[in-house]
Parts: sequence; C-alpha cells; structure tokens
Amino acid sequence: MRKILMLWLVIGGMGAALAQGYSYTDLVNDLEKGSVRHVIIDAAGNAEVQFKANGKRPVVTVVPTNSDFVQLVRNSNAELTVRSGVKGDFWVSLLQWLPFLVGIGFMFLIWRSFRTNVSGGSNGAAQFSKSRAHVLTEGSIKLTFSDVAGCEEAKYELQEVVEFLRNPERFHALGARIPHGILLVGPPGSGKTLLAKAVAGEARVPFFSISGSDFVEMFVGVGAARVRDLFEQAKKAAPCIVFIDEIDAVGRKRGLNVGGGNDEREQTLNQLLVEMDGFESKHDIIILAATNRPDVLDNALLRPGRFDRQVVVDAPDVKGREQILRIH
Repeated sequence: MRKILMLWLVIGGMGAALAQGYSYTDLVNDLEKGSVRHVIIDAAGNAEVQFKANGKRPVVTVVPTNSDFVQLVRNSNAELTVRSGVKGDFWVSLLQWLPFLVGIGFMFLIWRSFRTNVSGGSNGAAQFSKSRAHVLTEGSIKLTFSDVAGCEEAKYELQEVVEFLRNPERFHALGARIPHGILLVGPPGSGKTLLAKAVAGEARVPFFSISGSDFVEMFVGVGAARVRDLFEQAKKAAPCIVFIDEIDAVGRKRGLNVGGGNDEREQTLNQLLVEMDGFESKHDIIILAATNRPDVLDNALLRPGRFDRQVVVDAPDVKGREQILRIH
C-alpha cells in the first residue's frame, strides 16, 4: 500500500511538472530514456507527447523536424505522426474570415430591405399605402337589429338603407336615390359602431371598417392613397358598407391650423371628398361614419351628395335600458 501511494505521488508530481512546463530538452531526455510512446507533430511545429506511464499529453512548441530528431524518435521505439496542415489551415482561415463574412451578410440584408422599401415590394411602399380597413365578408356578421336595443329611432331610419342594399335594382328601376353618406351622431358609448355592424348583418353585405386615424400618417400622400385603395376595394365588393369610425380625426375643418403641419390630413380629406363625388349609380356603396363631434366637421363633408343625412344615436332611455338588459 505504501509503494502504491509513493508511485501515485511520483506520477502526480510528474503530471504537475508537465503542467508547469515541458521543453524540447525534456522531450529529448524522455526519448533517450524510452518513456515516450507517441509523438504527434502538427503543421505549426507543435509536438504532442504521449507517455507510456500515465498518458499525459504535454505540448512542446516549435520542434525541429530534421533528420536527427526523426532518428532519435526511431531509436526510442516511439511512434511518430506528422499531421497535414490542410484541415487546420482551412479552419484557421475560416475563423479569420468569419467576421468579414458576417459583416458582408449584414450589409446585404440592409441593402435588400432598403431596396424592397424603395421599389414597393410586398413589404414596401405599395404595402404601406394599402388600406387598413377590416373587411368582414358577406354572411360573416351574425349581428342584426334584434341584437341592438335602446335606439329604435335610429334603427327605423336605417331600415331604408337595409332594403336598398338587399335589392338595389328595385330602387334603380324606380329612379330612387339613396344617400351615399350617412353620419351617425351620438355621445361616446351610445352604440354607433354596433349599429353599423347590425346594418351590414341585416343587409347581408360586406362590411369595411376603418378608423379615421388610420388614414393619417406622418408622410404626406399616404392617407390619400389609402382612401383611394379603400374605395377601389369597396367598388369591387359592391353592394357593401364602408364604416369610418371617429371621422372627425380626418374630417375636421380645413384652414384652422395654417402652417401647423396638417397638410397630410387635409389631403386625405380632399381625397375622401373626391371619392364620394365619384360615385355612380351602379356603385351601390353606403358610407356610414360615426362621430361625437359633428360641430368640428368640415362643411364640405356635410353638403348634399356626401354626408347629407344624420342619424342621431342618443343614450337609451329607461325602456331602452331594460331592453338592453334583456339582450345581455
């Protein structure tokens, strides 16, 4: 037991010494003693030494691979392996060029994104100017007038719109004209948006819903482009309903903030007025707009041919509140 402990201490001391440093002179001495089993030399001239006793592998830097050293290894009956530098050089070169390649790839991604935005690709300017309206197709709205209570007068006034959207040919044959724009006026929370959806559900037509603030952007001309895109989609889906919530965000009176950076809003409003004037009899599109501030709207929006009909959606009375409680 004592001999085993002493042997372990000797081997541990040798390992510690090897860990502290192993020179070329030490390698020559060990080869002459015959304690080396294997010597592996790489392309950089580093020698990895494996001993017969404990298998430690110290590394010697810059080993001369001349004939004398090779003969010394042969005389010691140790194995000698010289590794080719092709594989090592490849990985070293790859690590050296890796930051440069990553930089090129990053610049390529930036250039591609910039080019897409400029050319108007799928995520570029063309997509940026698309309308942000939420489209509910025909039959997808299950809400009807029976699900809305507390605004019987408003439902009665909008019943004519429902009949026109259900059978527009009958109205055209009679020469009747239905207002293209109907303004829902009422305090916040009175159910204007819910009533507009109920009209689409009763008429069973597509429903385009958008907020007035979705038109206005920091870039001049984007709002007008979104208005054009919205009405182009609505004309393809006619008969349909276009609902603009909080229209006062884009329809405020013009000329009040001269030089105040409202060019984008005014251009959007001008485009909205032009699109409403461009309706023909074959375009069976009803525009419903909601606001709680009709006094701030531009006069051009309220003239005949545009939002020339106002439907008041007031707060429900006691009877209306009872009907709302029965529904919900």
